[in-house]
Amino acid sequence: MSTATSRRNLLIFAPLGVALAGGTGFYLMLRGLQDGSFNPRGVPSVLIGRTVPEFGLPPLESSGLPTLASADLANLPGPVVVNFWASWCVPCIIEHPHLMALHRRGVPVYGVNYKDRAPDAQAFLTRHGNPYTRLGVDQPGRVAIDWGVYGVPETYILDRQGVVRWRWAGPITPELMSQEVNPLLDRLRA
Repeated sequence: MSTATSRRNLLIFAPLGVALAGGTGFYLMLRGLQDGSFNPRGVPSVLIGRTVPEFGLPPLESSGLPTLASADLANLPGPVVVNFWASWCVPCIIEHPHLMALHRRGVPVYGVNYKDRAPDAQAFLTRHGNPYTRLGVDQPGRVAIDWGVYGVPETYILDRQGVVRWRWAGPITPELMSQEVNPLLDRLRA
Protein backbone atom coordinates (compact mmCIF):
# COMPACT_ATOMS: atom_id res chain seq x y z
CA MET A 1 0.00 0.00 0.00
CA SER A 2 1.43 3.35 -0.99
CA THR A 3 1.77 6.39 1.26
CA ALA A 4 -0.79 8.30 -0.82
CA THR A 5 -3.36 5.51 -0.35
CA SER A 6 -2.73 5.47 3.41
CA ARG A 7 -3.27 9.21 3.62
CA ARG A 8 -6.43 8.96 1.55
CA ASN A 9 -7.80 6.24 3.85
CA LEU A 10 -6.94 8.36 6.87
CA LEU A 11 -8.74 11.36 5.36
CA ILE A 12 -11.81 9.21 4.69
CA PHE A 13 -12.02 8.21 8.37
CA ALA A 14 -11.19 11.66 9.81
CA PRO A 15 -14.76 13.00 9.50
CA LEU A 16 -16.02 9.83 11.17
CA GLY A 17 -13.65 10.45 14.10
CA VAL A 18 -14.78 14.08 14.42
CA ALA A 19 -18.45 13.02 14.32
CA LEU A 20 -17.80 10.33 16.94
CA ALA A 21 -16.05 12.81 19.25
CA GLY A 22 -18.86 15.37 18.81
CA GLY A 23 -21.53 12.74 19.44
CA THR A 24 -19.76 11.57 22.59
CA GLY A 25 -19.52 15.14 23.87
CA PHE A 26 -23.20 15.75 23.13
CA TYR A 27 -24.18 12.51 24.90
CA LEU A 28 -22.14 13.46 27.98
CA MET A 29 -23.73 16.94 28.02
CA LEU A 30 -27.24 15.44 27.85
CA ARG A 31 -26.38 12.98 30.62
CA GLY A 32 -25.04 15.87 32.71
CA LEU A 33 -28.26 17.82 32.17
CA GLN A 34 -30.22 14.79 33.36
CA ASP A 35 -28.27 14.25 36.58
CA GLY A 36 -27.66 17.95 37.25
CA SER A 37 -23.88 17.88 36.89
CA PHE A 38 -23.91 20.10 33.79
CA ASN A 39 -25.18 23.66 34.07
CA PRO A 40 -25.42 25.41 30.69
CA ARG A 41 -25.43 28.81 32.45
CA GLY A 42 -22.56 27.81 34.66
CA VAL A 43 -19.90 29.98 33.07
CA PRO A 44 -17.95 31.14 36.10
CA SER A 45 -17.27 34.81 36.79
CA VAL A 46 -13.75 35.94 37.58
CA LEU A 47 -15.29 38.60 39.85
CA ILE A 48 -16.66 36.14 42.43
CA GLY A 49 -14.76 36.84 45.66
CA ARG A 50 -13.29 40.10 44.32
CA THR A 51 -14.23 43.76 44.25
CA VAL A 52 -15.49 45.20 40.99
CA PRO A 53 -13.18 46.91 38.51
CA GLU A 54 -12.83 50.71 38.61
CA PHE A 55 -15.51 52.47 36.59
CA GLY A 56 -17.67 55.56 36.43
CA LEU A 57 -20.84 55.90 34.38
CA PRO A 58 -22.90 58.90 33.28
CA PRO A 59 -26.48 59.06 34.59
CA LEU A 60 -29.68 58.38 32.72
CA GLU A 61 -30.56 62.09 32.76
CA SER A 62 -34.32 61.70 32.67
CA SER A 63 -34.40 59.23 35.59
CA GLY A 64 -33.35 61.77 38.24
CA LEU A 65 -31.29 59.04 39.93
CA PRO A 66 -27.68 59.36 41.04
CA THR A 67 -25.15 57.86 38.67
CA LEU A 68 -23.12 54.73 39.42
CA ALA A 69 -19.38 54.33 39.95
CA SER A 70 -17.15 51.71 41.53
CA ALA A 71 -16.69 54.02 44.53
CA ASP A 72 -20.43 53.61 45.24
CA LEU A 73 -19.90 49.87 45.70
CA ALA A 74 -17.52 49.95 48.68
CA ASN A 75 -18.32 50.16 52.41
CA LEU A 76 -22.03 49.60 51.91
CA PRO A 77 -24.65 49.55 54.69
CA GLY A 78 -25.74 46.09 53.47
CA PRO A 79 -25.72 43.88 50.39
CA VAL A 80 -26.64 45.39 47.04
CA VAL A 81 -27.83 43.98 43.74
CA VAL A 82 -26.23 45.24 40.52
CA ASN A 83 -28.30 44.57 37.42
CA PHE A 84 -27.22 45.02 33.80
CA TRP A 85 -30.32 45.60 31.64
CA ALA A 86 -31.68 47.21 28.47
CA SER A 87 -35.09 48.26 27.18
CA TRP A 88 -34.65 46.11 24.07
CA CYS A 89 -34.01 42.99 26.18
CA VAL A 90 -37.08 40.72 26.36
CA PRO A 91 -35.75 38.64 29.32
CA CYS A 92 -35.28 41.95 31.19
CA ILE A 93 -39.05 42.38 31.11
CA ILE A 94 -39.49 38.89 32.56
CA GLU A 95 -37.18 39.54 35.51
CA HIS A 96 -38.27 43.12 36.18
CA PRO A 97 -41.06 42.25 38.69
CA HIS A 98 -38.44 40.44 40.81
CA LEU A 99 -36.22 43.52 40.85
CA MET A 100 -39.26 45.56 41.87
CA ALA A 101 -39.89 43.07 44.70
CA LEU A 102 -36.29 43.46 45.90
CA HIS A 103 -36.71 47.23 45.82
CA ARG A 104 -39.94 47.03 47.87
CA ARG A 105 -38.13 44.77 50.34
CA GLY A 106 -35.55 47.52 50.88
CA VAL A 107 -32.68 45.91 48.98
CA PRO A 108 -30.72 48.54 47.04
CA VAL A 109 -30.77 47.64 43.36
CA TYR A 110 -28.17 49.47 41.26
CA GLY A 111 -28.72 49.46 37.51
CA VAL A 112 -26.41 49.57 34.54
CA ASN A 113 -28.33 50.42 31.37
CA TYR A 114 -26.46 48.58 28.61
CA LYS A 115 -26.13 49.86 25.02
CA ASP A 116 -29.55 51.49 25.06
CA ARG A 117 -31.12 54.71 23.83
CA ALA A 118 -31.96 57.08 26.70
CA PRO A 119 -35.59 57.68 25.62
CA ASP A 120 -36.18 53.92 25.31
CA ALA A 121 -34.62 53.25 28.72
CA GLN A 122 -36.76 55.94 30.36
CA ALA A 123 -39.91 54.63 28.64
CA PHE A 124 -39.12 51.13 29.97
CA LEU A 125 -38.81 52.44 33.55
CA THR A 126 -41.97 54.52 33.20
CA ARG A 127 -43.93 51.54 31.87
CA HIS A 128 -42.62 48.81 34.22
CA GLY A 129 -41.54 50.76 37.31
CA ASN A 130 -38.12 51.84 38.53
CA PRO A 131 -36.45 49.51 41.05
CA TYR A 132 -33.08 51.27 40.87
CA THR A 133 -31.47 53.30 43.65
CA ARG A 134 -28.59 54.30 41.38
CA LEU A 135 -28.47 54.07 37.61
CA GLY A 136 -25.59 54.48 35.19
CA VAL A 137 -25.54 54.27 31.40
CA ASP A 138 -22.99 52.02 29.70
CA GLN A 139 -23.61 53.08 26.10
CA PRO A 140 -20.34 51.73 24.66
CA GLY A 141 -20.50 48.54 26.77
CA ARG A 142 -17.01 48.94 28.21
CA VAL A 143 -18.06 48.50 31.87
CA ALA A 144 -19.99 45.35 30.95
CA ILE A 145 -16.86 43.95 29.29
CA ASP A 146 -14.77 44.75 32.38
CA TRP A 147 -17.33 42.93 34.57
CA GLY A 148 -17.36 39.93 32.22
CA VAL A 149 -21.01 40.35 31.26
CA TYR A 150 -22.10 37.86 28.57
CA GLY A 151 -25.41 39.58 27.78
CA VAL A 152 -28.35 41.22 29.44
CA PRO A 153 -29.87 40.68 31.85
CA GLU A 154 -27.03 39.80 34.16
CA THR A 155 -27.18 40.29 37.91
CA TYR A 156 -24.59 40.43 40.69
CA ILE A 157 -24.93 40.48 44.47
CA LEU A 158 -22.24 42.34 46.43
CA ASP A 159 -21.63 42.18 50.19
CA ARG A 160 -21.06 45.17 52.52
CA GLN A 161 -17.41 45.42 51.50
CA GLY A 162 -18.31 45.53 47.80
CA VAL A 163 -17.10 41.99 47.13
CA VAL A 164 -19.02 40.08 44.46
CA ARG A 165 -20.66 37.05 46.09
CA TRP A 166 -23.03 35.87 43.35
CA ARG A 167 -23.65 36.28 39.62
CA TRP A 168 -26.44 35.15 37.34
CA ALA A 169 -26.48 35.38 33.57
CA GLY A 170 -30.07 35.49 32.40
CA PRO A 171 -33.37 36.57 33.89
CA ILE A 172 -34.09 36.15 37.58
CA THR A 173 -37.02 33.74 38.01
CA PRO A 174 -39.30 33.03 40.98
CA GLU A 175 -37.39 29.79 41.66
CA LEU A 176 -34.07 31.62 41.61
CA MET A 177 -35.44 34.28 43.97
CA SER A 178 -36.60 31.71 46.52
CA GLN A 179 -33.70 29.26 46.21
CA GLU A 180 -30.68 31.55 45.81
CA VAL A 181 -31.25 35.32 45.84
CA ASN A 182 -33.33 35.76 49.01
CA PRO A 183 -31.35 33.25 51.14
CA LEU A 184 -28.05 34.87 50.10
CA LEU A 185 -29.32 38.38 50.80
CA ASP A 186 -30.57 37.24 54.22
CA ARG A 187 -27.16 35.70 55.05
CA LEU A 188 -25.31 38.82 53.90
CA ARG A 189 -27.61 41.09 55.95
CA ALA A 190 -27.00 39.12 59.17
